[in-house]
Amino acid sequence: MMKRIFLLTVTNVAVLVLLTAVISLLHLDRWLTAAGINYPLLLVFSLVVGFSGSFISLAISKWMAKMAYQIQIIDSPQTEGEEWLLNTVRSLAARARIAMPEVGIYQSPEVNAFATGPSRSNALVAVSSGLLSQMNRRQIEGVLGHELTHVSNGDMVTMTLLQGVVNTFVVFLSRIIGVAVDSFLNRDNDERRGMGMGFFIGMFLSEIVLGILASFIVAWYSRQREFRADAGSAHIAGPDAMLSALRGLQALSEGGPVIDERSASLNTLKINGKPSGFLSLLATHPPLEERIAALERLQVAA
Repeated sequence: MMKRIFLLTVTNVAVLVLLTAVISLLHLDRWLTAAGINYPLLLVFSLVVGFSGSFISLAISKWMAKMAYQIQIIDSPQTEGEEWLLNTVRSLAARARIAMPEVGIYQSPEVNAFATGPSRSNALVAVSSGLLSQMNRRQIEGVLGHELTHVSNGDMVTMTLLQGVVNTFVVFLSRIIGVAVDSFLNRDNDERRGMGMGFFIGMFLSEIVLGILASFIVAWYSRQREFRADAGSAHIAGPDAMLSALRGLQALSEGGPVIDERSASLNTLKINGKPSGFLSLLATHPPLEERIAALERLQVAA
């Protein structure tokens, strides 16, 4: 808890310092003041708006996942398969040096698994019935190692911090652009008071454009963490387990993936085709062939 509070504080201070420096270097402070904008107050407002939504989502992430997927948490194993799954997660969590997460199964033909939760000590790992029925246990172990590495690396918190930072910039810069647009449209009106329609149009349009650009940054980081999670799984579950899992996913995808649309944003090992061109910049996961190649290079280097 203290580490998360420290990270949040440092991130907020860093964002404030950076935005203040940019404003000062571009001499925007005088222009904003002349336009009637209290930019320190706008900075604080942007931080609150930018981070609050991200941290609320993080705080309720486990609850949302359970509701969206109707996950059945395994408290007392009823079958040999459930007992194996629970014991495997417990063993991998010990190797990853994290607390035992909640483990659940949800009914879906999609071959998928994901990890979520507000912290390393309060996480959930869920697997689909499709994954359990279409992969062998060694492959499943690789998938579980991948998800537990996400937990061990604190990816949920890191993604929340990154999303909060980019949200802050989007909120702040969109309002600056709105002021600029409104000032330009009303440059000959000396009697104007307050913000006009130009401000709201400029703010709205720039929020859309900046939001898309911010999504590129978040998606790029998400792709990098997938490579790290693959490497982490190779470490705690064995490289053969993770490679077998990725190759199994690749083989299954060649027949046309089955997609569960209930809450795609929660998936962390999903198969959703092979985006190309512009769409590849928004992909949260690298292509399977790139992940396999990266893991093979890591295995050779070892």
